[in-house]
Amino acid sequence: MNLIGNIIWLILGGLIAAIAWLIAGLILCVTVIGIPFGVQCFKIASFVLWPFEKEIELGHFGTGGLILNIIWLISFGWGFAIAHFAIGAIFCLTIIGFPFGLQHFKFAQLGLIPFGAKIY
Repeated sequence: MNLIGNIIWLILGGLIAAIAWLIAGLILCVTVIGIPFGVQCFKIASFVLWPFEKEIELGHFGTGGLILNIIWLISFGWGFAIAHFAIGAIFCLTIIGFPFGLQHFKFAQLGLIPFGAKIY
């Protein structure tokens, strides 16, 4: 069932979302300061590409991760989180789109706090 969900996910915009995260990562990696943020975008892009059967666990960051999460939240995270939340809300308007909306809600969490998140 996860394979079917992932294939439908790619068709219904998962590929576009993954490409958006990749482009954000490339833009952030232009500067030395942005490289840690760009690397997180690449990790999230791989998760966005094939999200079913994967879960996230937030909150495993140290002091450095906390500082990076605060910078991320202020500069980039709120935009990613709002976008995924809005898309998830639209998907949840229909019964068929509900599982895809839930995936976008997971990405909204990850868009807020990417540093220290475990994807398994």
